[in-house]
Formats: sequence, C-alpha cells, structure tokens
Amino acid sequence: MNREDCDLVIVGAGPAALTAAIYAGREGLKTLVLEKQVIGGQVATIDQIDNYPGFSQGIDGLSLAQNLEMQARRFGAIIRFAEVKGIDRTENNIKVTLDNGAEVMARAGLIATGSTYRKLDIPGEAGYYGRGVHYCATCDGALYKDKELVTIGGANSAVQEALFLAKFASHITMLVRSWIKADQILKDQLKEAVDNGKISLMEGWRPVEIVGDEEGVTGVKTVSKDESKTVACDGIFVFAGQTPNTDFLHGSAIELTDGGLIKVDSDLKTSLPGVWAAGDVRENATKQIVAAAGDGAKVAMQIGKYLQEGDK
Repeated sequence: MNREDCDLVIVGAGPAALTAAIYAGREGLKTLVLEKQVIGGQVATIDQIDNYPGFSQGIDGLSLAQNLEMQARRFGAIIRFAEVKGIDRTENNIKVTLDNGAEVMARAGLIATGSTYRKLDIPGEAGYYGRGVHYCATCDGALYKDKELVTIGGANSAVQEALFLAKFASHITMLVRSWIKADQILKDQLKEAVDNGKISLMEGWRPVEIVGDEEGVTGVKTVSKDESKTVACDGIFVFAGQTPNTDFLHGSAIELTDGGLIKVDSDLKTSLPGVWAAGDVRENATKQIVAAAGDGAKVAMQIGKYLQEGDK
C-alpha cells in the first residue's frame, strides 16, 4: 500500500488551508495539501473581491487563489489533487486515507475543506453563475450599485443579506417559497425597508428558471399556486444556506454539530488530538475570506508550537 509521511497534512486548499501552508512552510514543516476539486475553493469562482486587504482596486477570485497557491509552493508546500475518505489517529500520528487506498501519515492535521453553497438546481443557475447569479452579498453586492436585484430565501441569513444589498441596489425583490422565517428584529428591519419602497416581498413564490442574454441575467421566472410571471432584474442572489464539506468525517472521532460543522475549542482544535479545523468548515466561522486566512495563520502557529513540544 502506498504511504507518504509529512509533518502536517492539510485537507482542502482554500484561503485557510493555503495560508496555513505558507506559515507552516516558513517554519520548516513538510506540508502536504490535499484538494479534491479546485485550488482556492469557492474563492476561485468569485468574479470580483473588493474586501480582501491589500488590493485597493479589488482582485478576481481566481487570481487571489493562484497567488496563494504560488506563495504556499514557494515555501515548500506540496499540493496534490486527491479525495480524502477518512482521518484517524494511530499512535502518535494522524492517518489520512485517500480514495485510491493510499495513506498519508502526519504528525498533525488540519481540516479546511470549507462549505458549498446550496443551489436551486433550476435551469440557468449554473450557466449564469458569476454573470448575474451570486451566493454572497458581502462578496458581490457592491457590483450592483443602483441596480435591480432579486434575492431568494426567507430565513435569517436571507433577510440579513437582503438588507445589506439594499445599501447598494435601487430595489430588491425577495422571493420566498413560503413566508419570512426570520427573527422578529430582522422582520422589523425588513418591514421598514418594505415601507420605504426599498424592498418588495413575494411570499409564496418560487423560482423555476433564470433567464438572460449574452451579457448576463435579465430576470427570473417564478410560479405560485395560481399564476406565473417573470421578474426582471440585473442580478440574483441565492440565500439557501451552505453545506459544510464534512461528509468524509461522519463516523470519525471528530465531533460535528447537527448542521455538520466541525466543533472546535478556542484554539481551533477538534476533538481528535493533533487535528485542527479552520475556515468555513468550523463552527462559528464568520465566512469571510480574510477571516479564513486568519484562521489558517492561527492554526499553523498552534501546530508549530504543538510539534515543538513533542506532539503532546
């Protein structure tokens, strides 16, 4: 059976993972990064990032991901495409099992697999992703100053994001499959925005197709019990929640929340000794790129100290 040894194995290759790889490499740790899909994770798919420090004119997500990758490689990180099937502890090592049966043995481990936006799975959604279809108001809201927007969803996060987008958009139409299910304080804020004409509610309506042209999104087809209509807009923000990428941890010694997030302590340690978690995959994450990078730096320093003290 193939086996590879290293000081630190990192599962995932988003901003948290790559930042940790940079810091670990600078400490002289042999670091192996395992990613099953895209280096950069969700970041690599964002059209424009304006809130990451150091880029006064913003930067596209793919370029930021590539810069992080090159910086991690510069400090010796080994980055490989592989799917992790399990993680466990054996004696003083962390054992990571890959889908091809190979094993990685490391002195410490970091899980930074991030999360995946829940999709609507309707026609037009994938085709217009990044060209009018978005999932993060903080990331992309400023692109729609004085534009007409549609948001989809009615829970706490959907209302919060719609209120945030109202700072930029000329008008927002909220599509809600049933009714608004947010906390009362958010309902009060939403009512104020509705009364001011900034937001319109379409409760009991669901999207069935996103339409557009070569330039991007132009509207969304919707249906209710008795009728259908197309709502014209310049962009659509989907707030159907996120799913943490932790399926491979079910049945492991790493404790998860009911929602599948990794439970961590104040140092971001998991319940499995020698393994940390960082970024959107951990509980109570702020789900911002800069915060994920901060997690990566913090964890790498914790791991460096842990290994110096003899893996205790």
